[in-house]
Amino acid sequence: MTRIPDDLVSRLCNACHLVIFTGAGVSAESGIPTFRDAQTGLWAKYRPEELASPEGFRADPQTVWDWYAWRRERCLAVQPNPAHLAIAELERRLPKVTLITQNVDGLHQRAGSGAPLELHGNIHRLKCFKCRRDGGDWPEDVRSIPRCECGGLLRPAVVWFGESLPESALEVAAEASQDADLFLSIGTSSLVYPAAELPFLAKRHGAHLVEINPQPTPLSARADLCLQGAAGEVMAALIASLAAC
Repeated sequence: MTRIPDDLVSRLCNACHLVIFTGAGVSAESGIPTFRDAQTGLWAKYRPEELASPEGFRADPQTVWDWYAWRRERCLAVQPNPAHLAIAELERRLPKVTLITQNVDGLHQRAGSGAPLELHGNIHRLKCFKCRRDGGDWPEDVRSIPRCECGGLLRPAVVWFGESLPESALEVAAEASQDADLFLSIGTSSLVYPAAELPFLAKRHGAHLVEINPQPTPLSARADLCLQGAAGEVMAALIASLAAC
């Protein structure tokens, strides 16, 4: 089991505001492939922009809808892993925790996390392609694309290529990062901006910055502590270490 340094245990036990930032590496341990890794079989012939952009949806909405229906089923078929469960446990134990995620699969919520800031949206929700109104949950019959009250087609409520991150979520995430005294970056490549700026922002405002990732990233050199390993293994060890609190 990964050894958690005593200093980190102490900082967790005394944290006033812990911010946790998760990326695709956390979901991968549940068996959810990255976007490009999922482009196998039938989907291998498409360019990513054909499946995940406003232009792609405008040109062939049924194919894009079918792609996301297939991806959503894969998300529903897996379970939260020890990293998701450990994060939810930290939320229960500590006085103030903000969870920020780049993942769209909803596994944090299924693990018991309350209201993560979803920077890239949620694959289980819909919105109108025309008027942007909230479209609610997916229909039971996913074969045909439902329509909004305005007549527009509903689409997955995720961020596509060429789209900006939701301004409100990004603003709250930035404010939390600036307020944090401890910031955990877990399973993220630290390559996708503007989300990748958040740990650097936290560091500039005095947070103790910890990276948990199997491989070094552009964040590693700036982190106060790097714990190399699978997110589930490291986070399970971290929870076990809190028995000393």
